[in-house]
Amino acid sequence: MRNDDESGFVIRTITAPDGLRLSARDYGGDSPASSLPPIVCLPGLTRNSRDFHELALLLSRDPVAPRRVITLDARGRGLSAWDDDKSHYNLAVEAQDVLATCAALNIPKAVFIGTSRGGLVLHLLAAGHPDILRAVILNDIGPVLEKEGLVDIRDYLNRNRKPANWDDAVEILRENHGRAFTALTDDDWRDMAQAIYTLKDGNVVADFDPAIAVQMKSLDFETPLPDLWPQFEAFQNIPLMVIRGENSKLLTTASLEEMARRHPGMTAKIAIGQGHAPILHLGEIPAAIRRFLATI
Repeated sequence: MRNDDESGFVIRTITAPDGLRLSARDYGGDSPASSLPPIVCLPGLTRNSRDFHELALLLSRDPVAPRRVITLDARGRGLSAWDDDKSHYNLAVEAQDVLATCAALNIPKAVFIGTSRGGLVLHLLAAGHPDILRAVILNDIGPVLEKEGLVDIRDYLNRNRKPANWDDAVEILRENHGRAFTALTDDDWRDMAQAIYTLKDGNVVADFDPAIAVQMKSLDFETPLPDLWPQFEAFQNIPLMVIRGENSKLLTTASLEEMARRHPGMTAKIAIGQGHAPILHLGEIPAAIRRFLATI
């Protein structure tokens, strides 16, 4: 069950290069300095810092090797401001936002965890700013995006059904993701709802700018999608872990195997009973992340 979602962190406000207000949670940032590299977590397309809350508590309060953990609300998500220029919801701008956040929080180098779109941002940072990456964990994302997975994301983001209350929000998530996330308990589904939705004017609403979902409608799935293999090659000298949801449609087993072939030192972990994208504080995933971090 989700811990108190209002404790264990400090909210940091950062100004993006174009002046937009960004928000991040800082777990352990006010504690005595650790010699271990901090961890910066980047969420998926329409997700936010709350996705990482349980994992951030585990890592920042680790009895042996506690680390500072930053979980970012990308522009247009969570507590970060919505952008009036909707064209700014793109990977290049969001990569610059990450760099600005790290500079503002005095983080010259970090371990980065990128879920889905957050992992795509890390591909760009690896290609353009590899010195900031001490190590990388990609959560159900790689250089090849499968059409079937993208169509699923487009369709469930643009369904018209809105939750009437928190129970309804849970039911909507079960309808959209139940077949892929067989490992989740009732409490896990409610935790997911609390991470994705928020209360606004007394209504339960998705916690992101609707323009981000609308962008998905414009994708042309009849045209072959470009891959990011050239950017992936930039991870060669960076410790890399990749987590794949057992039932993921976005990252295939074949892509995972090719990633491992091109990065022989890569650590791979399957999130059993989960789809896109795995919840990182469930099952064996936290222990696997800790083992990987112990090598950094």
